[in-house]
Amino acid sequence: MSFRALLLVLVLLLVPAGVLGGARVLGREVPMAYWGRDYVLRFPLADAGEGGGGAAAPLELPQVAGPDDPSRPLVVIDAGHGGRDPGAIGTDPEGRRVEEKAITLALALALRDELLRQGGVRVALTRSDDRILPLPYRPEIARRLEADLFVSIHADSAGEREEVSGASIYTLSNEASNEAAARFAARENDADRLNGITVKGQSAAVSAILVDLSQQRTQEEALAFAGLVLREGEGTLPFIPQPRRAAALAVLRAPDVPSVLFESGFVTNLTDRARLTTPEGRAQYAAVLGRAIRVYLARRAGAAASGE
Repeated sequence: MSFRALLLVLVLLLVPAGVLGGARVLGREVPMAYWGRDYVLRFPLADAGEGGGGAAAPLELPQVAGPDDPSRPLVVIDAGHGGRDPGAIGTDPEGRRVEEKAITLALALALRDELLRQGGVRVALTRSDDRILPLPYRPEIARRLEADLFVSIHADSAGEREEVSGASIYTLSNEASNEAAARFAARENDADRLNGITVKGQSAAVSAILVDLSQQRTQEEALAFAGLVLREGEGTLPFIPQPRRAAALAVLRAPDVPSVLFESGFVTNLTDRARLTTPEGRAQYAAVLGRAIRVYLARRAGAAASGE
C-alpha cells in the first residue's frame, strides 16, 4: 500500500470520530477538503432537544388566554428564537450583552397583555419562557389552534453598521407561496379544510389547486395586515426605507393562517435598542401592533358578516 493510500485510509477512519462532536454543533453536514477535492461528511444524528441531546420534544399546544368563547378571534404571537438560540446579539453602552431572544419574548408578552387589556380577543404565545422551539412548530401551533392571525416577532442586527435602524414587516414571497402550496397539497390527507375549502378526498391535482387558492387568500390578508401595521405605526415607530418586504420564510408558510414577521428594529442601533429594552418602548410597539390587529379583525368580521 502506498503512503498516499495509507494516509487516505487513516483520514477516513479517524476524521469522522474526531469531528462527530463538531457535527452536533455545526449541523449534520461537515464540509471538508482533501487533496483539492471537496467532501461532505454526513452523520445520522438524532434531533437535539432542549438539553442538547435526544429527540425534539413533541409539539404541545399553548394555553389560550382571554375570553372563554371559541367564537372570539384568536391571535398567535411568536417570540422568535429562544433557549440555546439567542438570535441577533448586540451590546449596550455598559458593555452588557443584548440578545434578540429576550427582546422578542418581552415584546410578545407586552403585546399579549395589550390585547387582553383591550378585551374581546383570545391570545396564545408559541413560547412564554426562554426555551427553544423548533421552527416548524411555530406556524403549526397557529394552524392547530385555528388562529385568525399569526405574528412572529424578531429583531435584527447590522453588525458594525450601528447607524442602521428601523422596523420592517415581512410577508411570504409569491415564489415561496407556490412552494408551500405544493408541499401542503402533498399532505392533503392531514387536513379536511383550508380557509373553508374542502381538501381531503380530492385528487392530487384538485387538491393542489385548492391549496393554492387558500394560500392566495391568506397572502392577501397578510398583506392587508402588514399595511395596517405601517399605517398605525406612522409617526410612532421608525421604519426602514421600504419597510414592507417579502421573503421565503418558513415561519410564514401556513396556508390557512394570515402570517407576518415583524422585525422590530436593530439590536446594534442605540436608539432602537433603547426602545426595544425598556417598558416604555415596548409599550409603543404593543400599542401600534394592538391597534393594527383590532382594525384587521374588525374588517375581517365585517367582511364575513357581509358574505364576502
